[in-house]
Amino acid sequence: MIRPFLWVPVCALMCFAVSRANANEREVTQARKPNVVFILADDLGWSDTSLFGTTNFYQTPNIQKLAQRGMTFTRAYSASPLCSPTRASILTGLAPARHGITSPTCHLPIVRLKPELKAMAPANQQAIQPDSVTRLPPSYTTLAETLKASGYATGHFGKWHLGPSPYSPLEHGFDVDVPHWHGPGPAGSYVAPWKFPDFDHDPEVPDQHLEDRMAQEAVKFIRKHRDEPFFLNYWMFSVHAPFDAKKSLIQKYRGLVDPEDEQRCPTYAAMIESMDDAVGTLLEELDRLGIADNTIIIFASDNGGNCYSVVDGEWPTNNRPLRGGKATMYEGGVRTPAIVVWPGKVEKASQSDVIIQSMDYYPTLLEMLDIKPDSQQQFDGISILPVLQGGNIERDGIFTYFPHNPPVPDWIPPSISVHQGDWKLIRIFHSGEKGEHRYKLFNLSEDSGEQSDVSELYEDKVRELDKLIEGHLTAAAATTPQPNRHFDPKQYDPAREGVPAKKFERSQGSAKPKKRSKPVAGWVPGGTASLTVTKESLVVESTGRDPFLSFGLPRATKLSPVKLHVTMASESVGSGQVYWREKDANFFKAERSHIFDVTHDGQAHEYSIVLKPTSPLLGIRIDPSRGSGKVVISELRLTNEDDVLIYKWSFQ
Repeated sequence: MIRPFLWVPVCALMCFAVSRANANEREVTQARKPNVVFILADDLGWSDTSLFGTTNFYQTPNIQKLAQRGMTFTRAYSASPLCSPTRASILTGLAPARHGITSPTCHLPIVRLKPELKAMAPANQQAIQPDSVTRLPPSYTTLAETLKASGYATGHFGKWHLGPSPYSPLEHGFDVDVPHWHGPGPAGSYVAPWKFPDFDHDPEVPDQHLEDRMAQEAVKFIRKHRDEPFFLNYWMFSVHAPFDAKKSLIQKYRGLVDPEDEQRCPTYAAMIESMDDAVGTLLEELDRLGIADNTIIIFASDNGGNCYSVVDGEWPTNNRPLRGGKATMYEGGVRTPAIVVWPGKVEKASQSDVIIQSMDYYPTLLEMLDIKPDSQQQFDGISILPVLQGGNIERDGIFTYFPHNPPVPDWIPPSISVHQGDWKLIRIFHSGEKGEHRYKLFNLSEDSGEQSDVSELYEDKVRELDKLIEGHLTAAAATTPQPNRHFDPKQYDPAREGVPAKKFERSQGSAKPKKRSKPVAGWVPGGTASLTVTKESLVVESTGRDPFLSFGLPRATKLSPVKLHVTMASESVGSGQVYWREKDANFFKAERSHIFDVTHDGQAHEYSIVLKPTSPLLGIRIDPSRGSGKVVISELRLTNEDDVLIYKWSFQ
């Protein structure tokens, strides 16, 4: 029993002990390196949030709250107008021209660790394009590996799209990878049930939304590592296709649509709200655990908003006042929202119009955390810490290398751009007279919508900026497009440049169902292909870059693996690809396909492609080439792995 006269000193000692413990805890927190949370949205355009006053339709209150905690950048640029190149640049600090991932093909079966120039190009293209690297090579020291070596717990949650195992997050420095998926978007849908191989929805949560669940998984990681420095790489699936959302939210935004507003897609607006909810979930947990003040948060997007898919009879979004969108070299394709939060170091609710790019985040974080890079490591990005502290940075410019020409609105042929201050120069490879480069020059301070090309008025500026482009390509040892000696000017219509293929055009009213092409010898033509039968051969005539033909097997084949043997003579270009359809899907999937090299010399060659279905095989699709021209298929048969015949096609 404690005597009454001893209560005062005992209480004093207890209070001192508690005070000392709290002080020690504060000292440990202050001494511990800050946590890092990197939130990367997918396909979120510059005008898709409430940050810049460009939308009355989309609602992003949690992103707005995040902006109040730190610095918002009005001129933040992705490394590429497409996702995988930007993701690789964030993790390596290197430009796409250097690491070679220039298109989002990292989910495809082919493994290519170095860019390769195609052998040739169709006659309607002025430049031969390079084939992109399809995996993030393990030779790079990633941001996750550097932080892990410095004592950080590392976790990746959400989209990856830089290659399946052995190129997954687990092989690039992350302790945890959820849902361990290498595809370009969610498996199946956003609203459960999903189709991830090893990641199921919560059965007790009806119509569970994927982003809600991903945020919950990220919260579990935060709770587990709250007492040690952690790097949470939360790369959202949102707002990439497939375009679906909570029915209640879609209904909400249907009632808010203004038909005069270019942003009027209810499904996309609902997807943005779920994305914003996930941001709020992370912020609330950091606050609840009392660790927000010791956490650096970066919010960015991998490229501009999608302006070519069609959902609800509309394009998903509009990046006005910027021109273009995802997959274009205009501002709408590469300028994105970006916020950096560092409590006590970065002024709250501040804004900067300094130009930054995806490659800058890696070196910036290292300087913020006082971590030295590997002695052999190089960066194409620079630290923007001076900007975060109220200063400025100096560099010649930033570069966007995109040597492809997908047929989307505002597309241009393979190109590279440089931003320097208010100036932006786009070099279009070998698209001018006699195979010379062609240029577009814009002054963005006067023309943010890039409507007036002033390259002919400022020829000295074009030469000055083009010299920077050449220096960047040389320093990066880039594999660049080359002149196409088979180019035929008669097959190229300059008036069609920037005009999308019909399938991307916004529908007027209800979309009419597409007529199914009639089968020829049981094969259904698709894309740019037409089929005829002559001399017991199947002739594929293609007028563009996407010919294919498909066949539904009369009975399911349960064997695996099987071989498809194709004998064909091609006068087209590009690689071939075979897809197979299984019992669990009514469409062909990219992850169930095999790419094979094709010899385009007009002579018959036999190709054997191994297919590995995991459930009964129901159908075959053949993409015999990647361009216009004729392909003659003289023999086609399906065998087991011992070459015992399963099925043979007859072309009578």
